[in-house]
Amino acid sequence: MRRIAPLLAGLVLGTHAFALSLADLSQGDASGGLKDALSQGAQLAVRQLGQPGGFSNDPALRIELPGGLGKLAKTMKLMGMGSQVEQLEASMNQAAEAAVPQAGSLLLDAVRKMTVADAKEILSGSEDAATQYLDRSSREQIRAKFLPIVKQATDQVGLARQYNAFAAKAAGFGAIDAKSANLENYVTERALDGLFEVIAGEEAKIRENPTAAATSLAKKVFGAL
Repeated sequence: MRRIAPLLAGLVLGTHAFALSLADLSQGDASGGLKDALSQGAQLAVRQLGQPGGFSNDPALRIELPGGLGKLAKTMKLMGMGSQVEQLEASMNQAAEAAVPQAGSLLLDAVRKMTVADAKEILSGSEDAATQYLDRSSREQIRAKFLPIVKQATDQVGLARQYNAFAAKAAGFGAIDAKSANLENYVTERALDGLFEVIAGEEAKIRENPTAAATSLAKKVFGAL
């Protein structure tokens, strides 16, 4: 996510390159280019993660048991008791993959609602202001869509109830954090984190190579950095 920083800073510091000022409403071009890039990243993330293997086949995004539970799972696997753990972890990733498509319209809606004032704030804001905007504008709504889908998927695994009981005790001893003590909440948050991580990665690609942008306006804006 932090890799977006040079992109944003460049738009602010380099506005003279395309004769735009943050105080000028003609920042509409910069705003439009930013919207195009975020839309492109959002659509790519949903396509990439919302399919079988989207999480489970990506070592960086694969959802595994958290904290102390993860260490216990590794021990169980070494002792030949890994089948149940593998079943639970498989269901966690499948649940995330099933939920992700619900994020598409909400992400694009958040991008569409970005105003010129929002764009100015993003462009003059912190190094991860664009990601923060999208996260802030859509995360709660996406979470509400994800939770019932994740719950339905994980409830089908008998170990889900055992996870919640054991994880609650583990949280009490500090082995995991409180938000990881409930299986559907944990999977939902990991799915959200993965979603925004992929979007941030696409933003970074466009920053490094403006020709990777899907629209001419985004190419123009990012090419002027």
